[in-house]
Amino acid sequence: MGYSQEVNVRSDVVIIGAGAAGLSLADRLCAAAGRPSPTVQLVQAPAGPLRPAPRTWCFWENERGRYDEAVTASWNRLRVRGPSGRPVDAATGALRYKMIRSPDFEAAIEGRLADHPALSRMEGTVEAVEGIADGARVLVRTTDGEQCGLTARWVFDSRPLGSLPPSRTTLLQHFHGWFVRTPRPAFDPGAVELMDFRTPQPERGLAFTYVLPTSPRTALVEYTQFSASVLPPDRYDRALETYLDTVLRVRDFQVEAREEGVIPMTDAQFARQSGPSVFRIGAAGGATRPSTGYTFAAIQRQTSAIAAALRAGRRPVPPAPHSRRSRAMDAVLLHALATGRLDGAAFFTRLFSRVPAERLLRFLDGATTPAEDLSIGLNSPVMPLLRSALTLPSRPLRPSPAP
Repeated sequence: MGYSQEVNVRSDVVIIGAGAAGLSLADRLCAAAGRPSPTVQLVQAPAGPLRPAPRTWCFWENERGRYDEAVTASWNRLRVRGPSGRPVDAATGALRYKMIRSPDFEAAIEGRLADHPALSRMEGTVEAVEGIADGARVLVRTTDGEQCGLTARWVFDSRPLGSLPPSRTTLLQHFHGWFVRTPRPAFDPGAVELMDFRTPQPERGLAFTYVLPTSPRTALVEYTQFSASVLPPDRYDRALETYLDTVLRVRDFQVEAREEGVIPMTDAQFARQSGPSVFRIGAAGGATRPSTGYTFAAIQRQTSAIAAALRAGRRPVPPAPHSRRSRAMDAVLLHALATGRLDGAAFFTRLFSRVPAERLLRFLDGATTPAEDLSIGLNSPVMPLLRSALTLPSRPLRPSPAP
């Protein structure tokens, strides 16, 4: 059965996906004060395997931010611990490290846009996106089985890619986290344990535990690995149990919620355009920082630029989320970790002990100067990184592993 013209809907913009990228773009397109907003159709996947599970996003910015009403907690101190347990405490200066849970972010956007006249929402499964003479058409099967065609001048697609582009190096950042509650104070709510390396390290890559304390008795405790493949599910639980028991000495706790995920960390080149009027945004458009897996801040830069282009009447091609220089440095680091040349735990501990945290965070956002990048490089293990930089160009592009 074909798609009926009787249910064809026309708008200026169709956004596919209502995760961080889709909701951020809808918010920015509908928030322009003093000027008409483009008409926006937002297509959300129905409940089930196509809709992402609740997740946590972390990022850093100046004290006040666009989505502060959705922030669960924020900190101005970071802590990194090497394998010996010795802490490196670092103040973040003018920046705050922020944590947002996806249900809170969705609720905040819903509150802003619930009755916005320019926005329409639909639940359904996108079955095809095709170019037409003056834009693109999105073919959707709604939750009640109806077939619908949405046409628009511009389409922004945030759905996860079916497969990753070819790369020279791809590692997977895979993690399981527990939201824990203790009967007595067990956490320092004034600082994030950004990387605690008091856990066995893989032969190639690295492993650490990440603690986001939301009060003295509650925290998200997350075990993370950067490696070539994921672990059996019970390995993550054992790692978390061991960390809480033997490292933090927390034996009495309740697990209130869980989260897990796999983030590709790759030097692959992501296409930001899949048709004359169809663009990819978010992780599908390369917003994930290859060396760390952070994505939320790059999504905000990307969606802000798209909204500004549309308001100015320009072609809204999403900008590259990360500079060419940043991607080149990340490619070298990934190659050094993947080959085992670089001791990841020692590398990150050394960086945070020698470079001010605010500068490192600006570096990870691509906001440092070449001179600052050089100073960070000189505080890194030069020889393993130099060897990786010299051998990387000779590596062929290969299909990336599936996340």
